[in-house]
Amino acid sequence: MATQGPLLVGFLILVAAVLYSSVGHGGASAYLAVMALFGVAPAVMRPTALVLNLFVAGIAAVQFARAGHFRWPLFWPFAVASVPMAYLGGRIVLPDATYRRVLGVILVFAAVRLAFRLAAPDDAPPRKLLLPLAVAFGAVIGLVSGVTGVGGGIFLSPLLLAGRWADPKTTAASSAAFIWVNSLAGLLGRPGSIAALPASTVAWIAAAVAGGLVGSTLGSRRWTSMTLRRLLAAVLIVAAAKLIFS
Repeated sequence: MATQGPLLVGFLILVAAVLYSSVGHGGASAYLAVMALFGVAPAVMRPTALVLNLFVAGIAAVQFARAGHFRWPLFWPFAVASVPMAYLGGRIVLPDATYRRVLGVILVFAAVRLAFRLAAPDDAPPRKLLLPLAVAFGAVIGLVSGVTGVGGGIFLSPLLLAGRWADPKTTAASSAAFIWVNSLAGLLGRPGSIAALPASTVAWIAAAVAGGLVGSTLGSRRWTSMTLRRLLAAVLIVAAAKLIFS
């Protein structure tokens, strides 16, 4: 990247962290999209996104839990199978071309998720969680998370809301914790990949932490900006097109 490249990447990471942490996400899909736009190698993209996820999702998890939105009975059925599968996925290294196309498809999904917010009606009572279904979904999401470097929140959140298993705030709290454990498991699955982190990672972590603190603080109370979310969705679509067709 040119000299100004890391600085612009850091700024975009800051913006992404604010928006994603406001809904309990770590932001890995956005970080991966930004790195793809700047031509970062897949071997660097995955561990970098997971490290940034650990910081942002960790902050979001604490903030939403402090606001009283975390529910252990909702979290553990998804996490119990996702963690070992994310570890397994972290050990899988796809060919660069395959990785780019798989990630491109995931970014399209993430863009749709951002642009069209899914939520259960405010007066809809939560349904009882089906344990076998939650474990099965968690396993699949965990594997995808480990392989690609996303934390899994972009899949878990719409699942919880569509199934009416949680309201948006509780969904955000569970997703943040889910992303954190999956990101850690994915990194542990291939610890040597941490050596590929670029020198600018420290600055990017600082940007992500700042964004995570702002976004999660506002999001755990009440804050949203659909215009900014849709702009970010457009960035994801451009990055997805680059990954799939380049």
